[in-house]
Amino acid sequence: MSKKILVILGGVSKEREISLKSGKACIKAMKAMKYKVELFDPAQQKFSNLKNFKADIIFNALHGKDGEDGVAQSYFEYFKIPYTHSGILSSINAMDKIISKEIFKKFKISTPKYFSINSVKYSFSSLKKSIKNLKTTYPLIVKPSNEGSSIGVKICKNLKELKINTEILLKDYNSLIVEKFIGGQEIQVAIMDNNPLGAIELKPKRNFYDYRAKYSKSANTEHIMPANLKKDKYKEILKLALKAHKALKCRGITRSDFKFEKNKFWILEINTQPGMTDLSLVPEIAKYKGISFKKLVKQIILDASLNRWADWLNHFY
Repeated sequence: MSKKILVILGGVSKEREISLKSGKACIKAMKAMKYKVELFDPAQQKFSNLKNFKADIIFNALHGKDGEDGVAQSYFEYFKIPYTHSGILSSINAMDKIISKEIFKKFKISTPKYFSINSVKYSFSSLKKSIKNLKTTYPLIVKPSNEGSSIGVKICKNLKELKINTEILLKDYNSLIVEKFIGGQEIQVAIMDNNPLGAIELKPKRNFYDYRAKYSKSANTEHIMPANLKKDKYKEILKLALKAHKALKCRGITRSDFKFEKNKFWILEINTQPGMTDLSLVPEIAKYKGISFKKLVKQIILDASLNRWADWLNHFY
């Protein structure tokens, strides 16, 4: 008897469009494998309505707010429905770039210098003081501390640009992060079930790998698989990505974003709900490793479970 899969997709975040594409691509693969599939869109009904569904497994295809930050996972645990991807605490910590950077530092994974901005405490004088304390040079990046898909990311070449972009972002976000811009190669690594799948290099035609570069074919971002690295460095970045995955106690599939400059890797962030669209990187990396899209989706389903918060409890006790 085939399992009944409830695919959660869409949602209310600014990544809704990408979530719908990810979810629909996965649904097509599930149906081809004879799974029974139902859809659930949190933009159209409340998470509390999950109690009305008799699903064997939840396939979480949400991205961003309420889907990738521990909110959805809390409901899955409450209603005791096994689900895919990372658990509550891992999702919270990965989505919050301030928390994740502190964890990276604790585990000695290099990440760009940064400081945070709180909308309540913000002032121009405090901004200037923080920049001085950072002891680095422009350009600097300012971005929301809890968004994905490079939404809201701004590159600032001087104090004036940083002030303008910061104050614009603070109209929509309570918490921002300012960090040193790292140049060099853009490299992303996929992890599946605690095993590195591979590293892909991206050469965007735009200033950086932003939302359009990620999701628009017209952006003409060049994908190089495997990443153009020396053999020892390729092995090193796979180990670093796995270390980050384990440091945040992630489950299932993740994708870590790195920069490689002056023979050194810098981790920018880790994504616990990587995209599964036709332009997404995890399926592309998996394909290179001989893993079809259907097999990738099936492996994600097979990893579904409950009590994923226990990964963190086991870490401390």
